[in-house]
Amino acid sequence: MSILVIAEHDNQSLKNSTLNTVSAALQCGQDIHLLVAGHECKNAADEAATVTGVSKVLLADAASLERGLPENLAEQVLAIASAYSHLLAPATSFGKAVMPRVAARLDVEQVSEITKVISEDTFERPIYAGNAIATVQSSDPVKAITVRTTAFSPAEKGSSVPVEAIVAISGSDKSIYLSSQTDKSSRPELSSAQIVVAGGQGVGSAENFKLIEQLADKLGAAIGASRAAVDAGYIANDLQVGQTGKIVAPDLYIAIGISGAIQHVAGIKDSKTIVAINQDPDAPIFLTADYGIVGDLNELVPQLVAALD
Repeated sequence: MSILVIAEHDNQSLKNSTLNTVSAALQCGQDIHLLVAGHECKNAADEAATVTGVSKVLLADAASLERGLPENLAEQVLAIASAYSHLLAPATSFGKAVMPRVAARLDVEQVSEITKVISEDTFERPIYAGNAIATVQSSDPVKAITVRTTAFSPAEKGSSVPVEAIVAISGSDKSIYLSSQTDKSSRPELSSAQIVVAGGQGVGSAENFKLIEQLADKLGAAIGASRAAVDAGYIANDLQVGQTGKIVAPDLYIAIGISGAIQHVAGIKDSKTIVAINQDPDAPIFLTADYGIVGDLNELVPQLVAALD
């Protein structure tokens, strides 16, 4: 049977998480269909048709799907689920909202945040904050899966496959869209950035977090934070990195004033290079870091910024 990937998009273009999920799907089988469900989202569907490895794009276009409400999107997936052996979505807030609803309605076990495909029914996923890897075999007729996107390379683009319009669901009154607030930033998006500069409780204050911003801007980097920094009110919680925040895997991760709690390390351990700056030589972050600098961040970060000038 075919495999369905639920595309994450903004009605105009695909999110990078979709490309990583397609790569995971290709390790489960070869006939990959990509569902683009939204409103006035033909541009996103046309882009989806160029993803290498996808054999068909399904376009469900309706006002009820514009905002990606999980109740409505789950109904759209369920309307076509019987034709598929695997249903995959990225393990982002998008996929984490939709896939549990789909799995529950299908009465199957969800396999969450897979990091490796061993066979079409066997997968690896992290447990205990990434300190152990579980091998999970599913005997369910339909595999409902979310994919940890940092564990899979993004699929390439360059092909051209058909876009098939399908009947869109009418929507549900179980939830309605009221409003959203989006912070505009010229910096890269945290989850997909190649360089991330993150600050922890050791930064000391929200005012002092400007040091993190200055270094990030010099490097063209995204900004992240530990949970302790978020809880202290230094920065918005949507920039939290870790087990209860965003999982990142940049080429370079600079941890400044971050002690290195196990929950934070779980969200950064796939980074190619980790640099830590901390005045405590015994901070756990140095056990994870490739390079460590022991010293006062208030002196070291301005020196780094000056050197980059």
